Amino acid sequence: MSFPTFAVHSPISSRAEAPADQQIGVAAGSATRHLSEAGKRRLLAQAGEPLFLATWDRAVFIHYETEPSLLQREIPFQLDLREGRAFVSIVGFTLLRIRPRIGGRLGEWLFRPIASHEFLNVRTYVRHGDEPGIFFLAQWLSNPLSFRLGPRTFGLPYRFGSLRYKHTHEKVEMLGRVTAKEGQLGHSAAISILDFDPSVEDSLTEFLLERYTAFTCQGRRCRLFRVWHEPWPQAPIEIEVTNDDLMACTGRWWSCAGRLGANYSPGVNVWMGRPHRITD
Repeated sequence: MSFPTFAVHSPISSRAEAPADQQIGVAAGSATRHLSEAGKRRLLAQAGEPLFLATWDRAVFIHYETEPSLLQREIPFQLDLREGRAFVSIVGFTLLRIRPRIGGRLGEWLFRPIASHEFLNVRTYVRHGDEPGIFFLAQWLSNPLSFRLGPRTFGLPYRFGSLRYKHTHEKVEMLGRVTAKEGQLGHSAAISILDFDPSVEDSLTEFLLERYTAFTCQGRRCRLFRVWHEPWPQAPIEIEVTNDDLMACTGRWWSCAGRLGANYSPGVNVWMGRPHRITD
């Protein structure tokens, strides 16, 4: 597998170094579990949950800060700001073995055509009432069948593309490239820490990674679905991004985006809930 040479996407404006508890990827001491546990309670409060089981494998998170007022005009939910700051994250990972919770081997066999493939999510941080979550600005995936099913069932903004990830943290270097009709995105990352820990409680890393509800909107039909997993085991990574013209189609937020940092996780096993219509 060959990849291009990568160049750094420079932030629009520079910032002084943030305090330790605000930095991306600060090493964890005693990590929190309360957000994961709250997410599990919300998911299981609905009868028949979870709907699916899966693994989100070898995930790279690239975090950006952007102008809140500009982003809010493009989002149908209230932004979840941290000290007045708005964030967007690009997340590249591989979905493995998605299958119904009920159905055993037969259910898994029926889901085999859509069970495993690569994803690229572009997400921002929102809340509805007192429930924090994420809202997808765009998602690219490499499975044609999933591409057709996601918008109809969950209201997800799926787009089709060629996604090639080589997130082999065991070999230190990680590579990825996404090519779609809207453009390209590439990344090259190096990891120096192979001890993966959950985020520090109340840190910016926790704010960006530990999200257990996804909100979607198609026309006037708004929905949510909940997930649950153990807190993300993660470590900070050094990353270079290039061919990032793919991001221009996700909204005007990109015109004033500055990159903050990046994290890597070897992955989590996930419970995924069914879509619920938002009526209030």
